[in-house]
Amino acid sequence: MIGAGPLVRYQHYPPLHRLLSDAPSAAVAVFTLQALAVALGLLHLRSELSRMLRRAGKWQRLLIGVVFVLTSATLSRSLTDYAGELLLASLVQLVQLGNVLLIFAHLPETWLAGIERLTNRILGPQRDETPGPGDPDRFAWIPAIWVTAVAAILALTSYQSHPHVPDEVSYLLQAKYFAEGRLTLPLPPVPQAFDVDLMSYEAARWYSPVSPAWPAMLAIGMVLGAPWLVNPLLGGVNLLLAYRLLLALYPRRTARIAVLLLAVSPWNLFMAMNFMPHTATLTCALAAAVAVARLRRDPRLRWALLGGFFLGIVGLIRPLEGVAVAVLLGLWSLGARGRRLRLLPSAGLTLAALGTALIILPYNKLLTGSAGKFPINAYVDARYGPGHNDLGFGSNRGMGWSGLDPLPGHGAADVAINANFNLFQINVELLGWATGSLLVLLLWLAIRRVNRADRLMLVSIAAIAGIHSFYYFSGGPDFGARYWFLAIVPCLALAARGIEELERGADAKSPGDGRRVLGATAALVAGALLVFVPWRAIDKYHHYRGMRPDIRELSTRYSWADGIVLIRGNRHPDFASAVVYNPVDLGLALPIYAWDRGAEVRRRLIAAYPGRRFWIVNGPTLTGGGYEVLVGPLTANELVARADSGTAVP
Repeated sequence: MIGAGPLVRYQHYPPLHRLLSDAPSAAVAVFTLQALAVALGLLHLRSELSRMLRRAGKWQRLLIGVVFVLTSATLSRSLTDYAGELLLASLVQLVQLGNVLLIFAHLPETWLAGIERLTNRILGPQRDETPGPGDPDRFAWIPAIWVTAVAAILALTSYQSHPHVPDEVSYLLQAKYFAEGRLTLPLPPVPQAFDVDLMSYEAARWYSPVSPAWPAMLAIGMVLGAPWLVNPLLGGVNLLLAYRLLLALYPRRTARIAVLLLAVSPWNLFMAMNFMPHTATLTCALAAAVAVARLRRDPRLRWALLGGFFLGIVGLIRPLEGVAVAVLLGLWSLGARGRRLRLLPSAGLTLAALGTALIILPYNKLLTGSAGKFPINAYVDARYGPGHNDLGFGSNRGMGWSGLDPLPGHGAADVAINANFNLFQINVELLGWATGSLLVLLLWLAIRRVNRADRLMLVSIAAIAGIHSFYYFSGGPDFGARYWFLAIVPCLALAARGIEELERGADAKSPGDGRRVLGATAALVAGALLVFVPWRAIDKYHHYRGMRPDIRELSTRYSWADGIVLIRGNRHPDFASAVVYNPVDLGLALPIYAWDRGAEVRRRLIAAYPGRRFWIVNGPTLTGGGYEVLVGPLTANELVARADSGTAVP
């Protein structure tokens, strides 16, 4: 019933008037039967449901209802379609919630006993515990191995160890030449034939303008021949770091629930599958937070320096997030105790962070001629006009991506729209629950039992979301609310708190009913892992944005040797999918993939590569499927004589 797919768009239900004709009839029939069965089942629980609703205040019920509805679907250009989709999406979530309540109410006693034994073994008994580091344990190792293994499988199968987003192409090209010890590359012999998004072309050189820290990490994987494995490994490391951090803030049982939720989060698994920098940013932010947590207990210089180092790396990966994390951890470090000089730990943290982050200044100077001018801003200024990528508000912000940035410029309305996009995606992707992923957070907010650690989590979420409100772009539909990805651990910590509060509430009403909460939660997790994750992996991320690794496979079937392979089609995805398989040195006697842009570019390639053979390959936008070898090998004269030699693809 949902239109998602491998295109660059947010997922939507079809408008109500098209639902019966557009959606598969079996899907509509199954949902209708489910809705009727749930409604009949809930009739027997109506008195209990009424008592549950009365426990929350009127304003709490209103808040939960408004957020539940508004995060069930995202904006459409037609207000009528949007209103209809909100109605349908809210109904779908409500039916699933009713289904979960029926599971909660009807779990057999034998199942409940098994749930209690299993959860006591894994999580420990439910009791009041004092937050603190406690004794180190190996609990997080199995979830960490799980995340690395699942993300690696997804990277190889769904993602095919191939970039799909333009940013990823740029990161991989940069990682390639970093791995060879270069900071820039000589200009290609025919720049027009090697034109790719997010690459800066100057008179004598070309280079990626993105921040250098993440490509430097990818370069390690490039040297080892497995750049696709870097993020899955970091995803596992994040489980270990998150557990250590949460143990310093919450009781052990709460920390374990949060870590298990992180291990099964589709958002986390798919972010650990790709070539984007957000998983690495989370790794460094968590490492810095763990160091600061230790600094608060043990204010020695080494923890300040370690925390500051990882803080600086966050800034070198994603500068805006570096600012947010630096402010949060800088303020938190002020609570370090047992020192004579009150501000010394915070000062050490700050200096170490600055010392690391300022490495960017000579890098900027080398690439842009100015230490204060970031290459990415120079790239955007040259391509779209001055100020289009700057922070803040104004009519010149943005790059004209009408489908993803609906209003020109950046103002208060854009902030609200971006927040809607991101909250909706968190509701979908955070846990992949059919009820909406924000359900337990909303219920926890209604209970209003907030402790100091909870306030820290709320402030962290607000800071991450707030600082991105100054940027014109929401991050788009790639991998959920990726610009807010650092909020994943705070969100899941609060979700864990919500689950525990529901347990306590259920046990207070009827001793032993807390087991039912965990049983219902397990049903939602199973649904996410067995339905949502495979659906997302197949429906969206396989050949996402039209990007395919067919060229890699064709190169093993055809003897291209040192041939020049001309890729016909668009810059993205046709040429972008091929360019990542070029060698760093475009003069080597290896297959070189060039963008076929017509007769003039072909003549220049013939002059630049005398004596080479040429192949012509049609890209996916021309074939409607995979890459297809049109003809080859051709001599230079045969290439010029072809009837399509004057046909240029824009």
